[in-house]
Amino acid sequence: MILMGFKAKLSVPARKRVTNGYKHSMSITSEEIASQPDCWERAAELSTGLTAELPAPGERVAVVGCGTSWFMAQVYAVLREQYADQGETDAFAASEFPAGREYDRIVAITRSGTTTEVLKVLRDVSGTTRTTAIIGDPDTPIAAPNLVDDLIVLDFADEKSVVQTRFATSVLALLRTHLGHDLAPAVADARRAIAEPLPEGVVGAEQFTFLGTGWTYGIALEAALKMREAAGAWTEAYPAMEYRHGPISITGPNRVAWAFGPVPDGLAADIARTGGVLEASGLDPLADLVRAQRLAVAIAEARGLDPDTPRNLTRSVILP
Repeated sequence: MILMGFKAKLSVPARKRVTNGYKHSMSITSEEIASQPDCWERAAELSTGLTAELPAPGERVAVVGCGTSWFMAQVYAVLREQYADQGETDAFAASEFPAGREYDRIVAITRSGTTTEVLKVLRDVSGTTRTTAIIGDPDTPIAAPNLVDDLIVLDFADEKSVVQTRFATSVLALLRTHLGHDLAPAVADARRAIAEPLPEGVVGAEQFTFLGTGWTYGIALEAALKMREAAGAWTEAYPAMEYRHGPISITGPNRVAWAFGPVPDGLAADIARTGGVLEASGLDPLADLVRAQRLAVAIAEARGLDPDTPRNLTRSVILP
């Protein structure tokens, strides 16, 4: 079954950016970041109509993806298994999927629908395991007849940019809603994350460590990836409780520890003793990821880089 999200014109604030004294049109990446609250509302609406297309409670599920999609798979796996108690759920980078392991369903997340490793997993399990693919562009190989059992198309969240932002978060909005989450508070927080200034001083920081606990660890991994991709920034990511077992040694003056979700007891004081800065917004972690995306773009532009053309990257990795 193919379930389309249908494209819709999304409201994006008209803005200008200034680089080296000259005004430029807002980057494509920034426009797509700003459109996320509207996309999440569309994804949540779409999710309410899904029944057999996404995992049912009790199914044993594997979720696969590459890059950003892998991190979204990790977030969903923890939410489904540990928070929603809907069944064993594993997440794999598609290239590391364990051939021969039995699952009731495999969910593939891929914006382009062309990623070589994801297509290989789906071909390898075709006819033996039920498969669901969540994509942005329906005009891709993954939509070929008989490759997947269920295809969910978030075409309204597809992107022109190389660096993923709104597609990945819209996938998570869809999956969270399917697990029973009310996305309205996250949408409201995302609008705040877009409208409010970034924390003072963080754009000029030397280094960033992103922290998460449970499902937000995957969010932390994704935030670090955005900073590397868009800005070439020095970033790391760790489980918040693991951070004190060595990684805290990297934190110091002009360096930031950014926590998604609740901060473990005593961690704020430990970071203060290093001279580093703790950033913890209190927003829904998905909305807080929007702030990290904005930060990545701001750092890129401050360094004279174009976030729309990140170094060494293409929109999709297609191998020979």
